[in-house]
Amino acid sequence: MDLENIQSVIKNFSNERDWDQFHNPKNLAMALSVETAELVEIFQWLTHEQADNLPAEKQTHLKEEVADVAVYLLRICMAYDINLEEAILEKMEKNAKKYPLFDEKGEKISYGKKK
Repeated sequence: MDLENIQSVIKNFSNERDWDQFHNPKNLAMALSVETAELVEIFQWLTHEQADNLPAEKQTHLKEEVADVAVYLLRICMAYDINLEEAILEKMEKNAKKYPLFDEKGEKISYGKKK
């Protein structure tokens, strides 16, 4: 995935429509929340089996909502000059420390190797 290219497309699209006046971080976070709710709505009231076997129409809708969530998330990253890839990798490293793995003897495992 070429995030720089995607960010450029998003920036150009927003600039052409003069949307920056509306896309301040507060509004972007609120819009992200709304889009996330729309993503959740696709699965509302479905059983696990139904959620695992979405019909093509719902999968298309899911894809669109995922894209909407990603666009608003990237806009927030762009507003604060956050490198999304770096942020994710740093957070996963922090999560690995917070939620360590243990082998069957209870010994801590780090990245697949015993410590």
